Amino acid sequence: MGYVIDRYEARIGSGQLTPDPVQAEAAAALDDLAHRLSHRKTGGWFSKAETVTGLYMWGGVGRGKSMLMDLFFEHAPVAARRRVHFHEFMAEVHDRLDAWRRLTPDERKRSEWRVKGAGDDPIAPVAKQIASEANLLCFDEFQVTQIADAMVLARLFDALFERAVTVVATSNRHPDDLYKDGINRPLFLPFIDHLKTHCRILELASDRDYRLDRLIEAPVWYAPLGPEAETALEAAWDRLTLGAEPQHCVLTVKGRKLDVPREAAGVAWFSFEELCARPLGSRDYLAIAANFNTVILSGIPKLGPENRNEAARFVALIDAFYEARIKLVASAAAEPEHLYPEGDGSFEFERTASRLHEMRSTDYLAEARVEIDVDAPRD
Repeated sequence: MGYVIDRYEARIGSGQLTPDPVQAEAAAALDDLAHRLSHRKTGGWFSKAETVTGLYMWGGVGRGKSMLMDLFFEHAPVAARRRVHFHEFMAEVHDRLDAWRRLTPDERKRSEWRVKGAGDDPIAPVAKQIASEANLLCFDEFQVTQIADAMVLARLFDALFERAVTVVATSNRHPDDLYKDGINRPLFLPFIDHLKTHCRILELASDRDYRLDRLIEAPVWYAPLGPEAETALEAAWDRLTLGAEPQHCVLTVKGRKLDVPREAAGVAWFSFEELCARPLGSRDYLAIAANFNTVILSGIPKLGPENRNEAARFVALIDAFYEARIKLVASAAAEPEHLYPEGDGSFEFERTASRLHEMRSTDYLAEARVEIDVDAPRD
């Protein structure tokens, strides 16, 4: 027995989880990894640190992947460790690559991150920086949709693995399906080979979608606004994340930063103010849809001509989520058909109200998320 399976079984005993042999197998695999990490050779002046094979857990939405990784990460026997949403990690990588390119040749020569023989290539020094900060990297929502990411991943992770960094990841896709149909995908394929060499690939192939169970066991629209609605959203968060630890991440959209104040296990929580009272647009909402499968949205007010800009953004938000089949749990001032009751724009809002009702149906909730190309041209 190990600490992951012990904590997993404790959650079963408390009623938070139900027994699942596939989850138990993943917990045992994580305990095995923890054991190997605790016994790895750290290296010295004349020897490299031992490289420990990591774990890539993949499967459908709601299988408990993020929850299990959290159980592992909290007590992993590695002091220098980091858990991060993969999109945020790659945005940081590109920032570091750009910072290295801006250095003068003399500054690069004097830098502590200089790697002998790397020349002008920024990958090696950036990998050296990352490896100095964490020997264990745990990635949530591992997916590749941007060509800029795809073109650097093979060399970056090859350099990280060379520096004995161990990777644990959760994903909805098998490695062979990452960046599927992407531009210049043949150049990406070496990364898949590196990943499969350095990580055990484990499918959580449970027939049960726990998130769907939890979506349909309670309402997904709470009106009117007030303490009861907010309490219901908190309960929905706990159900949908299966107890995964809340995180904060930042998405990068065309060079701009989009703050995600609370996310876990593919679920993101925003307020209406954060998404609709700021100058955001369809690309921002599609970026959210590309990175999360469920969104909790709190505090939707009554809409009308007096807040037409916020209303227009809300319409764009729902259009993006509907296109990607994102699941929405929300608190609002009224039922959808009464959110925009009169005035200029109320007639156009009827389509949005209709979509909001459809998004509450069991058929819609059971649909898989649709992969969205954020950069594709749109009308």
